Amino acid sequence: MANIHPAGVFDTTYEEDMSVDRTARDKLWKNLAFVALLVVPLLSVSGPLGLGLISDQYVGLIARIAIFVIAVQGLNILVGYTGQISLGHAAFMAIGAYGSAILARELGFTFWTALPVSALLTGVIGLFFGLPSLRVKGFYLAMATLAAQFIIPWVLRYPLEDLTGGTRPLNVPAPLIGPFGSYADDLIDDTTPLVFQAGDPYLVDVISLELTKVDGAHPVIELHNPGGDIVPAGDFNMTVFRDAGGKITGFSYIATKPGEYAITATVEDGAAFRARARRGKALSFATETAMYYIIVPLSVLLMFLARNIARTRTGRAFISVRDNDLAAELLGINVFGYKLRAFFLSAVYAGIAGCLLAYERNSLALDMFRLDISIEMLAMLIIGGAGYPLGALFGVTFIRVLQEAAIPALRPRLLEILPELFPFIEVVNITSAINPVLFGGALIVFLVLEPRGIAHRWEVLKVAWKIRPYAY
Repeated sequence: MANIHPAGVFDTTYEEDMSVDRTARDKLWKNLAFVALLVVPLLSVSGPLGLGLISDQYVGLIARIAIFVIAVQGLNILVGYTGQISLGHAAFMAIGAYGSAILARELGFTFWTALPVSALLTGVIGLFFGLPSLRVKGFYLAMATLAAQFIIPWVLRYPLEDLTGGTRPLNVPAPLIGPFGSYADDLIDDTTPLVFQAGDPYLVDVISLELTKVDGAHPVIELHNPGGDIVPAGDFNMTVFRDAGGKITGFSYIATKPGEYAITATVEDGAAFRARARRGKALSFATETAMYYIIVPLSVLLMFLARNIARTRTGRAFISVRDNDLAAELLGINVFGYKLRAFFLSAVYAGIAGCLLAYERNSLALDMFRLDISIEMLAMLIIGGAGYPLGALFGVTFIRVLQEAAIPALRPRLLEILPELFPFIEVVNITSAINPVLFGGALIVFLVLEPRGIAHRWEVLKVAWKIRPYAY
């Protein structure tokens, strides 16, 4: 249906026939929508302009929608295009999230390198859990992927507890660009601390110290934050450098809290040292507004790539496997190979979404990747429209707006009405049941009235508009 042109519009070249945007008007509207998304944070309360025309709540809501659009778009490649059911998608997000956090915290990776590495790692693990698709499909494949939802969190919780923190929250450093424009202050002796102001929310100071010469015992170097507390070596904003004997020879610290910082040194009698302290500015994405400009453009790009996958030879093979895998095999398509590709791409998208979620929240917990999150993402895809390029966007937007805007708005009124309608039910039970009942009710309504999803209805409306006044 998307290939139908408005009256009077004809394709005269193969390029026009293969173009995603069939008319200049389509391209204009998409570009205007993208620009409007980029302008939203500038109008918010905490934006760089501080205009306060839009609440910060909506900036965060759009960012979370964009993250889950990436994850559900990956699920759409697997379920909507290839017809393979997965109930372990949240677990793959956990791999991307914890993988990127560990790479950043333990190995010193930047966000820009941790993102692709963790995404590829998630894709490889997705291949492993896609192996059962060789022998099983349908309900049995869903049970096989459900194993990932139990195995992966267990591995993160127990065998990898030293790296992931187990049940404890894991802090994640903010993405940076830089540092650049570094300047230095020599720290010569232990009598006077080095004091300076730092902590701009967008152009943060990156503080580094290097011991260039030590005579006798190593000095005890301490960094004091604006609250006067000593920053511990395990702080997620600090990277510590040690020599072969394990003694600290320097550190690098990202000063995110505004105020006065101080570096002090304590030496034993007869010991001496020489050190150099450097400071440089770096563009920080620690705030929700700044992360918005990473999440939203990346989400738009990945949606565009997913849409084009369906137009390639691989995408057509995916669809043929979905429609009739036996007929596809008779036509010479390597069914198992394409199923594995779908699992790989789906897991890569989930890994990217998990990485963005970790950096957007600056903290990780295994409760963020429960089984009900996997089921919720599957519901998002069903409501949005499985197999449609815009299905993920419509489904995630509908569910997130329902959960974070519509239900909170309806909740006070429902709490007034429902206890009177159901006096035999305790109020506390009614309160706890409102969210799941409304969510389940919305899913049932869409399954009954619009089983092909919002995206299908959107395509019907677009065609009706293009062929007006003959839309009947």
